[in-house]
Amino acid sequence: MRRHELEHAIRAATTIIRQDQVFIIGSQSILGSFHEDELPEAATMSDEVDICPVHDDDKESLATELDAAIGEFSRFHETYGFYVQGVGQRTAVLPAGWTDRLVSISNQNTHNATGLCLEVHDLCAAKLMANRDKDRIFVSSLIDAGLVQPKTIADRLGMVNLDRFEGEELDHYVHNLVSSLEWVRK
Repeated sequence: MRRHELEHAIRAATTIIRQDQVFIIGSQSILGSFHEDELPEAATMSDEVDICPVHDDDKESLATELDAAIGEFSRFHETYGFYVQGVGQRTAVLPAGWTDRLVSISNQNTHNATGLCLEVHDLCAAKLMANRDKDRIFVSSLIDAGLVQPKTIADRLGMVNLDRFEGEELDHYVHNLVSSLEWVRK
């Protein structure tokens, strides 16, 4: 994905949900901090933009509306070759204070709407908490390119709050946290 495509996704999403800001919480939030030419290929391969409405109801109705209008297999996806995955604020497991470190994208291409992108180390922590192969490849590529610092990622992992989870879900995220800390400290 390229920066102009992310800007297009921001413009489309904010128009659909009638808000002037959205959170970009998936891998493409990296484009808020770096131009695609600075990034390794593994960091820009996705054709999906995870967009979270800043204001949504408990049922995540606006996120669902994004999926229906510009989500996977939509006319938007067929036309432009990328799509928006509408997500809720509880989708990603993020470090405390992440909202204080957001990186804004707002310009003529977004029609002055704002995409609030995760700061790169917060993004890496969220990716490692998801604990999928593709996420470790993503983070490894950024580390190898010298674009993120493993110590900062480890510090951010240490700031992850798991209080909202219980039972098996809590066990799952504790395992992800421990294995991610071990992995990033190698």
